[in-house]
Amino acid sequence: MIHEITILSGRNRSGVPEGFDEIRIKPGDTISIVGPTGSGKSALINDIEIFANRDTVTGRKILINGSIPPEYFVRDPARKPVAMITQNTRCLCDLSVEDFLLMHTKSRGYQGHDLVDTTISLANQFTGEPIRRNVRMTQLSGGQTRSLMVADAILISNTPIILLDEVENAGIFKDRVIEALRRYHKALLFVTHDPLVSLLSDRRIVMQDGAVVKVLTPNGSEQSALKQMLAYDAAIARVREMIRAGELITKAVPA
Repeated sequence: MIHEITILSGRNRSGVPEGFDEIRIKPGDTISIVGPTGSGKSALINDIEIFANRDTVTGRKILINGSIPPEYFVRDPARKPVAMITQNTRCLCDLSVEDFLLMHTKSRGYQGHDLVDTTISLANQFTGEPIRRNVRMTQLSGGQTRSLMVADAILISNTPIILLDEVENAGIFKDRVIEALRRYHKALLFVTHDPLVSLLSDRRIVMQDGAVVKVLTPNGSEQSALKQMLAYDAAIARVREMIRAGELITKAVPA
């Protein structure tokens, strides 16, 4: 059982120590990682994904429940408690969605179709393009693939730590993803440039020059901005669906 992940500080690209001692993350936490392009956001979640032990360029160390993770967490994919999904995640397996998920459930020791049905249903909450069980994995769009991988990580892999690297541009409903991850009590770290994702997060890790420079914990003062961004996001989603349906946008869409 994983109760806590701890990130111990490393250094920036100039060798200067990072501006924190440790960052503790517990199941149910939602953390966005923000900063300019090239600031080291992906390197941070890569350190977590491989359980860095002062052996990466950043010099960080990752602890699980206050200790160095066991070797099987690092080496055995079936027992690894971390799932990382990136913008470039693609499936090369030419099975149907149903057969792919059944294969994964069997490899995890589960039986029956119930978990497959639940996983597809959850994935369809994240994407505006319905995923059908008989469609081949290689035919899924980017948004469908990422949505299915997130649902798979939550329900079949059942990993307590989920790392998402800029997947909000792949056509998924990020607010629904965050709500589901909280509901299933998963620790989520979200590399993002999206202001809505950042405002929805419990904390924000701010990156610069390859290092963490600040950890922000909102104090409630951003609620007005969050409501405004949710309204904007809903308006953009409506326009997106109208364009997909072949409609002309002849007037402003209210937020």
